Amino acid sequence: MRITCPFCGPRENGEFSYLGDAKPKRPAPDAGQDAFYDYVYLRDNVAGEMEELWYHGGGCRSWLKVRRNTVTHEIFSVEPVAGAGAQKVAS
Repeated sequence: MRITCPFCGPRENGEFSYLGDAKPKRPAPDAGQDAFYDYVYLRDNVAGEMEELWYHGGGCRSWLKVRRNTVTHEIFSVEPVAGAGAQKVAS
C-alpha cells in the first residue's frame, strides 16, 4: 500500500505508523473512568470506508488523516491533521 503524503509525495506504508480511527475524541480530564475506558477500549472495527490517523515518522513527521477502505486498502484522500507536524507552504 502506498500513501501519498501531502508534503513528501507517494511513499510506501512502511514509513508510516498507524494510530487508528480518527473519529473518537479524547474525553475531558474530569470525564471519569467510564468515559476513558470507552475511549481506549471500545472501538468499532469497520469493514469498509473510514478515516484513520497515520504518522509519517519515516519522512516529514506529520500526522495525517487518511480516508481509506479497510477491506480493499483503496485510499480516497490524505490530508494533514490541523496543527500537527509540517506545514504546507504556499508558493
